[in-house]
Amino acid sequence: MKGMLVPSAPIPVLFDPRYCARLPDRHRFPMGKYLAVAEALRAEAQSERLRFLRPKDLLESQIEAAHGYWPLVRDLALPREMEKRLGLPLQPDVRDRAMAAAAGSYVAALTALQRGVACNLAGGSHHADYDTPAGFCTFNDVAIAAKALLEAGRVRRILVLDLDVHQGDGTARSFADEERVTTVSLHCAQNFPFEKAHSDVDVELEASARGWEYARALRRTLARLAAREFDLVFYNAGVDPHQDDTLGRLSLTSQDLASRDAEVLAWARRHDLPVVTVLGGGYQPDLGRLAALHGQTVEQAAILFG
Repeated sequence: MKGMLVPSAPIPVLFDPRYCARLPDRHRFPMGKYLAVAEALRAEAQSERLRFLRPKDLLESQIEAAHGYWPLVRDLALPREMEKRLGLPLQPDVRDRAMAAAAGSYVAALTALQRGVACNLAGGSHHADYDTPAGFCTFNDVAIAAKALLEAGRVRRILVLDLDVHQGDGTARSFADEERVTTVSLHCAQNFPFEKAHSDVDVELEASARGWEYARALRRTLARLAAREFDLVFYNAGVDPHQDDTLGRLSLTSQDLASRDAEVLAWARRHDLPVVTVLGGGYQPDLGRLAALHGQTVEQAAILFG
């Protein structure tokens, strides 16, 4: 898969209007951020460096390979306990949003294998595992995409680098017995989920950790991974480590997050690794600020891969 990066071309960005579902007023999940990010990126002067794509739908078999409860979601028949664990009302547009986001991560992966990078403006739903949705995650888009790629023989080894503030527990459980997928989670120790899973590499930061502490942990983590062979990287670029995030508990600034994105993407570029970015978490009430933080990931991709 090496040597396939195409320089001086627009960065592929996956977006589908279905990424935005309607939630009850004052719901703590900021569903409007997906459209806000897309609109902000389209409005910026660098928008000519981005190529917006709309993903095609997945096969039902691709979803069910990662989620045994798929028929319950398809038929809007989740038991009350599972819907409570999800934290979202299971309604048609919430179901369709999850399907579209997973399709976006899969198509972004196929695109990144050719272009070197692709950015999905949704995804990073890392708490869902094979048995249950959880934590605002109806499906685990990265798990669906990774399993589909491996099944089709598109890749041999995948790295999931999860830098959301919350541990990627569903992803860790989804690939616990899969040697072809390496799961890495750098997260706040004193945060959801409070019963952690076991990733291949877990790096825990104490609450209120600052940017320099985070950067040191990230550099050490990337150094540990440098000797391993991967064909593709899924990068969960959650912005909930930000100091103003309502669910974060870390103390990173906006510049710290931009530097984090630059560090990860430069590492992938240096090692000739195709990389897919997914949005991950971010829970600031100001959608404009939140969109700007998520947009930084795409901006760094345009700088480093454009």
